[in-house]
Formats: sequence, structure tokens, C-alpha cells
Amino acid sequence: MAGLRVGINALYLLPGGVGGTEIYLRNLLRGLASVAPLTTFFVFVNRETGTGLDTEAPGFHFIRCPVNASFRPARILFEQFSLPGLLERYEIDVLLNPGFTMPVLSGCPSVTVFHDLQHKRHPEFFRWFDLPFWNLLLGLAIRRSRSLIAVSAATAHDVQHYYPGAGVKTVVVRHGVDEEYFRIGDRRLTSVTSCDPGQKFILSVSTLHPHKNIGRLMEAFAIFRKRHGDFRLVIAGLKGFATEVLERQRASLGLQEAVLFTGWIPQAKLFNLFEHATAFVAPSEFEGFGMPLSEALAAGIPTACSTIPPFDEIAAQAAVRFDPADVQAMADAIEVIVCDAVFRQQAVTAGPFQARRFDWNETASLTLAVLEQTARNKTSADHAR
Repeated sequence: MAGLRVGINALYLLPGGVGGTEIYLRNLLRGLASVAPLTTFFVFVNRETGTGLDTEAPGFHFIRCPVNASFRPARILFEQFSLPGLLERYEIDVLLNPGFTMPVLSGCPSVTVFHDLQHKRHPEFFRWFDLPFWNLLLGLAIRRSRSLIAVSAATAHDVQHYYPGAGVKTVVVRHGVDEEYFRIGDRRLTSVTSCDPGQKFILSVSTLHPHKNIGRLMEAFAIFRKRHGDFRLVIAGLKGFATEVLERQRASLGLQEAVLFTGWIPQAKLFNLFEHATAFVAPSEFEGFGMPLSEALAAGIPTACSTIPPFDEIAAQAAVRFDPADVQAMADAIEVIVCDAVFRQQAVTAGPFQARRFDWNETASLTLAVLEQTARNKTSADHAR
């Protein structure tokens, strides 16, 4: 749709502070730059975003807004009451909201991305003072957005279940996988396929939030380590709400030297962990999609994951599956992915083959199609008046 002026609401982005939604936005912007050369994008960012989102692609304009994402009330107020004026000033045809919320009072049609509906599925994982705002703001976004994007069929199902009628305006657009993970997979093709004395750590990439199930993962690892005492468990990701509880549990299990919580790390260090990990575990009780799982498969790492619907979409038969509530089953799965030579040999090809279903350029193309259709519907409605 030539001449389309797309706004992108990146006010929520706090680099190193919002987990997977940051990775999503960075990769989506690169994909849009590749697939939409005739579209003009206006990316509305906060003071803290810095230059990390900037792209040299023609047609991208970054609008620095006088608000800090780290102070959420101010960011929300700016989004609701100041962003609509900016959208009008820059003559935005359609607004993409990649971070769950949107400016309710804006006259510009919105497309809002829903990565999950955890606040509905598992309200027990939220702080009591946060939950009312999640219910209010996300409920308004679902009702007021012209179109919705769900990152998995499981999330689309939740949208329809908790907000009846919203399913008719919901499109499933899955995440992609960075090509670097496939290059890592190519290099891993030559690695040893059984317990390798040179590679002794199991990787999990996860924010330390309750629904990520890291507590049971450490219990399962403690069982596994009784037979394989020279292995470590590396958990790479933001230190979230469950950090203190998990640190105490690590100590109670006697795993202070064997389990590492890295906190947020730069992407180059994360790539290095994927390249050298013996195996990968995704133990979550709940996810909206699960990018680290698709990345581990792309990298050819022998992988185990929980039996939850989004992981069914991602992994199919390419990973060992386990009940996320069953610690012994998780420990047994770790034993397979670390020491079963047949499975490990299969994983280096089966994982990348499965992960090729997820491509950021396709994600960008499908997202652009939703934006264009939403803008056309607005134009048609205006002409009909």
C-alpha cells in the first residue's frame, strides 16, 4: 500500500528490561525495513531507548518523546494523552502497538500485539497492585483496537475465550528466528553427540518470573546432577519477580556453585551460550509463544520442553516433552537430551528443520498486511460517511 504512514508505539521499551517483547520489536523493525520499502514508519520511543532501535533503512523516522519507560505511570499517561496528538501531527494512517497497550483516545486506527494473556490465565503470578492496571489497559486495548495480532494460536484462543467476540478481529502472526541461530546450528553439526567432557552446561533462557517454572527445573537438575556432578545449569535472562525465592531455593538445594543466574546479557554473549551449551530446557508452565525454544531448535541444541500448547506449535516432535509439574519427568528428559547419542544426533538436523517454519521477514510481511488492511478499512469507512 504505497504512501502508507505507519506509527509504531515503542514507548514501553526499556532496553534490557522487558524481555522477549524487546527482541520481538527489534527483529520486527528489521523485517519491516526489508519487506516494506514503500512504507513510511514513525517509531515513537522514550528517553531511555537510546539509539539501539535505530535503523539506517530509508523511510524510518524515530520520534523521541519526553517520557521515561522506567516510571510506568508517566509512560502510560503520556501514551494515553500525549501520543494521540503526535499521531495527528505526523498524519499517521495506522498505529502498531507491539507492547500490549494502545492510546485509547486516539482517532487513529490501532493494531495491537498480544504476546500472551497471562494476567487472565494466571493472575496469581501478578502483584496485587499491578493486576487491576493489566486488566483495565489490556481490556481497553482489545476492545478499542481495530485489529489484534496474537503471536500463537494458543494466545488467539485465549483472546476469544476471555474477550468473546474479539476473535473475529484477531490474526495469528508467529515470531521469527534470527538467522544467527541457524548459523550456530551449522557449526554444531560437527560437535560430539553424546556426553562431551568439553561441554558441561545445560542452558535455559528465561526471565526469573514464577510462571517460568525455574524452581522445578532446579529440583530436576539436582536429581540429574547426582549422576553427572560436573554439569552446571545456566539460566540466562532478566532477574524478575521470583529472583529472591529462586536464590534461596538454589542455596537450599546446595547448588550455589552449580546454577548460574546471569541476569540480562548482551546478545553476543547469549549467542555464545547457545553455541556451547550441551543441551537446552524450556520448563515453563505458561507462555504466549516461546522464542528461546525456537532459537534452541534452530541452533541444533538437543532440547526438552514442557507440554504446553504454544510449545506444541513450536517444537512438534523435535524436542523431548515433559509435564511441567513433574520434576522426575523433567529430570528424565534432561538425561535423554544430554546422554542419548541417538537423540542428540537427530537434534542437530531435526531442530533447525522444525525452526525454519519461523521467519522474521514472514512475520513482518504478515504484520504489514494486517496494518494495510486496517488502514484500508478505515479509509473505506470514512468514504462511506
